[in-house]
Amino acid sequence: MRIDILTILPEMIDGMINCSILKRAQDKGLAEIHLYNLRDYTTNKWRRVDDYPFGGEAGMVMQIEPVDRAIRSLKAERAYDEVIYTSPDGEKFSQPMANRMSLLNNFIILCGHYKGVDYRIREHLITREISVGDYVLTGGELAAAIMADAIVRLIPGAIGDEQSALSDSFQDNLLAPPVYTRPADYQGWKVPEVLLSGHQRKIEEWRLQQAQERTMRLRPDLLRENKQD
Repeated sequence: MRIDILTILPEMIDGMINCSILKRAQDKGLAEIHLYNLRDYTTNKWRRVDDYPFGGEAGMVMQIEPVDRAIRSLKAERAYDEVIYTSPDGEKFSQPMANRMSLLNNFIILCGHYKGVDYRIREHLITREISVGDYVLTGGELAAAIMADAIVRLIPGAIGDEQSALSDSFQDNLLAPPVYTRPADYQGWKVPEVLLSGHQRKIEEWRLQQAQERTMRLRPDLLRENKQD
């Protein structure tokens, strides 16, 4: 998989994509993540990529020209499955979406900034808009890093124990059950006996029960989504 990220602040993402699971996936050749500075695609001698909005509204707007030049340059080298714009009014990013996107060959992520991007970018250059939550960030860099992390970790081989990803929260619209490790008794706080029993069927039943109970208590909306599906 190849992920190309267009941003005006590549240094904001660089550290996040070059450590932990994302770094290991790249070192194994399972994923490529490339950062492109949009300022390298502007014809402005001061390397500006923003300007005042028509109509006099407050804030600055990312210009279409450097974005178009960057996307055209990348598309000249390969075809892309998606060109994504990080936007607070895009479709909500979720675990099922991450699962589907982990099967893509490649995609571009355009990180929004300032007041937003010239709307013609969204009309003519973008294939999908994605939001990581109902709030506004200073820029789309954090959203791009979140998506890259959630997607790449699902690629077979990215995580040492692939079964671990299958038991993550949200995989079945359920929160993950509690997990414990040594010592089994810490200052009187004990690990549930069933987990020490070695009886795998009972352990799996306990985990499912705990996942359902935690989801009902903390995220009942996920159970409603199950019923709608």
